[in-house]
Amino acid sequence: MTISRRALLAAGAGAGLLTACGSHTGRGDDAGAGPRLSQWYHQYGETGTEQAVERYAAAYEKARVDVQWRPGNYDQQTAAALLTDSGPDVFEGGPTLDQIQGGQVVDLTDLLDGVKDDFNPAVLTPKTYDGRIWGIPQVVDMQLLYYRKSLLRDAGVEPPDTLDALVDAAGRLTTKKVKGLFLGNDGGVGVLGGTPLYAAGLQLITEDGKVGFDDPAAARTLAKLHRLYADRSLLLGAPADWSDPSAFLQGLTAMQWSGLWALPQVQKELGDDFGVLPFPKDGSGAPSVPVGAYGAAVSARSNHRAAAKAFVKWLWVERTDYQEDFALSYGFHIPARLSLAKKAGKLKTGAAAEAVRLTTEHGYAQPLLWTPAGQTAYQDALSRIIRSGANPETELRAVVRKVSAELDRVRKKS
Repeated sequence: MTISRRALLAAGAGAGLLTACGSHTGRGDDAGAGPRLSQWYHQYGETGTEQAVERYAAAYEKARVDVQWRPGNYDQQTAAALLTDSGPDVFEGGPTLDQIQGGQVVDLTDLLDGVKDDFNPAVLTPKTYDGRIWGIPQVVDMQLLYYRKSLLRDAGVEPPDTLDALVDAAGRLTTKKVKGLFLGNDGGVGVLGGTPLYAAGLQLITEDGKVGFDDPAAARTLAKLHRLYADRSLLLGAPADWSDPSAFLQGLTAMQWSGLWALPQVQKELGDDFGVLPFPKDGSGAPSVPVGAYGAAVSARSNHRAAAKAFVKWLWVERTDYQEDFALSYGFHIPARLSLAKKAGKLKTGAAAEAVRLTTEHGYAQPLLWTPAGQTAYQDALSRIIRSGANPETELRAVVRKVSAELDRVRKKS
């Protein structure tokens, strides 16, 4: 898995970007029937994933599907390609709000007739705009808190179920050799995003399209993140960042925020000496679990839109065997379909089963209206709050103004 894909969980090119730089199905020009479709994926890090999607494409009998594996800045490449006639028919992406509002992607609502309720709503909602579905979720990635059972037991610390308890536990678990908590080398600025706000019972953007954290509770919650930093209970400067579990496995920290993808490695090295938790609730809020998912989308510039839609339906709606294989045979993810996540053997027991439960009960994804401009304003303020102790109320007031202006801009385009 690439870092860009993980970041999807808190997302003017020249012609060179639009040339094929991946692979294909291996089928000859005369193989199969129907039109030739181009399908783009970002470059996954998991061994076997590329060969798997080529195998899926080769099995499709109603079109000839060429798979392109796209290294480099995939999102930039795709955004540029969608403005030309040389782009993909089917591509992996959000899609973004700009792509939807710009008419660059095809409405896929009808593909989920009769099965929409079986898709995890946390990852389907950000692919829905104006009541229509613009991308079909592929797999669910999630973030969660790992803790070392033996270290907590030796320190007389219970697994924290509130943010106050997390702050307290991190301090009590910190020794000369071990830090209590690792949220990333920047103290959590880059990875946490809106997770603490959801834990406080707030949102980034409300369902009616307004700022969801214009509330005193937001400032109180973010101030507690600075306490973690100021108390020196956070691990900083680890050899690898939050997405890699090595700091946790090497005993540098008693608790670490990371992703579901780390679970097999953690389980292999620690056995039963670990547990997983959501980001703990604060005040009257609820536990929070950030989730994300790439979706399969269809370019509006495709010359074979109907055929492309039919292929997407076949692969990501009908072929549940391929969907489970894609999620669990190469990396470690949760299928986007609730029924598949429930029955998958690798997700039925232990920490994996708990992760599925937490995702189902407490999962949230960044809303479609949470644009890059709003996200940048919030992240900059979060950095000043956590690392510099800036006044949370003052910082958030400025962010609310910027995000409100951005939402007004977006609404004018719709």
